[in-house]
Amino acid sequence: MTNGFGKRPYEPFVTADILPNSHTRLAAAWRSLRGAAGVRLREIACVGAPRTLLLAEWGDSRRPVVSLSAGVHGNEPAGPWALLSLVRDGLLDPRFAYRIWPCTNPTGFDAGTRTNAEGADVNRSFGRGGNTPEARAMLTANRDRTFALAIDLHEDHEAEGFYLYETAPSGRRSRFARPVTAAIDAAGFPLQRFTPDFELGPPGSEAAQTRSPGAVVVDAGREAPFFGPALPLGIVLVRRAAPCALTFETPRERPAAQRLEMHRVAVVEALRRLAGEPARWSPSP
Repeated sequence: MTNGFGKRPYEPFVTADILPNSHTRLAAAWRSLRGAAGVRLREIACVGAPRTLLLAEWGDSRRPVVSLSAGVHGNEPAGPWALLSLVRDGLLDPRFAYRIWPCTNPTGFDAGTRTNAEGADVNRSFGRGGNTPEARAMLTANRDRTFALAIDLHEDHEAEGFYLYETAPSGRRSRFARPVTAAIDAAGFPLQRFTPDFELGPPGSEAAQTRSPGAVVVDAGREAPFFGPALPLGIVLVRRAAPCALTFETPRERPAAQRLEMHRVAVVEALRRLAGEPARWSPSP
């Protein structure tokens, strides 16, 4: 498999094809990047809950800022470790600055559960100023900030291939779906083919979606009402702070190293497109 991203035959945090669900280990790995890697770290309080969220920043703050996040569902471990590897291996485009949330559901991550310690799905809690401690912490910390792009890393337990959501305001032409899925295909990874029973949102939301192999382009204005007050992060960011939000989904049952690399390939290609570089591949028929 050729991808050009410096993939090594192993990752230090992959043991017997298992990505550890340990926020302590993840946070320690991020702290080790301070100094030589130029990462700036701080902890954001979750008001009303005995925990904090780690926030990392990297790059020249005078440049356009990209929001990167992962770990909102604790049983999707590839995203947080992929974010770490992107910074550690120098794969983030220096033409941008980055505001990085390494794990937005630390209690769920430790427990290996989709929900947080209170049993809430954090990615359905960003409406009305935030309905979980994690959502309130992120929205408060991001207040008055704008981003050139937002990317959130996920996994799907039912998928057989990679897919993405590209969420943007009504009338905006898709910019990322085609080049990112082409890059995934060129790297030798499968793209998810959507059958009528493959769930991609609440009932009725398909009316706001345009689907192709490995990609769901979402009209944020049309889709939001189907979620009611239980809004996901991407829709809220598009409403308030970013012209586009990308959600990358890797197939949970694939080997750990493959899931990590899918996220790495997708993020790197999205940043290339954001910088205005031409697509390097065309999707397979």
